Amino acid sequence: MIVGALAGGLVGTVVLTTGSRLAQQLGWTRMDLPLLLGTAFTASRNRAMVIGYALHFGNGLAFSLLYGLVFAAVDQAGVLLGLALGAAHGAFAGGALMNLLLPAVHPRMGTPWTDSRATPVLEPPGFLLSNYGRATMLLTFALHLVYGAIVGLFAGL
Repeated sequence: MIVGALAGGLVGTVVLTTGSRLAQQLGWTRMDLPLLLGTAFTASRNRAMVIGYALHFGNGLAFSLLYGLVFAAVDQAGVLLGLALGAAHGAFAGGALMNLLLPAVHPRMGTPWTDSRATPVLEPPGFLLSNYGRATMLLTFALHLVYGAIVGLFAGL
């Protein structure tokens, strides 16, 4: 079950990342997740993209491992349970992770308490990524549902 979840995590992360990039290219969102993640480590845009993609794929595998542990704990895996976990994952990613934790540790991102003496390079995502538009909230949540379904499917094989 764990190995299947990890395989699903790899496929699911590819789908989620591709969907996010497609949405950005179509103008449905301004959010560039690899850039947001990578600029926490470097100011170089090119290096930030490479670092950001590596971090995003690492996070995708780490979350799939957590899904796999849940599947093993309840001795059940499948698309429906994956969808439920994807919903929780999407809410956590858009809520606490991107809204509170990332701005708190990101040296180039503004926060609600950034004062006029600081000049942040990046706008904070906001609750459920709302600062990047309503479509961003919906697309990101939907893509996390798809990710969860894929992880659940692979873990159940």
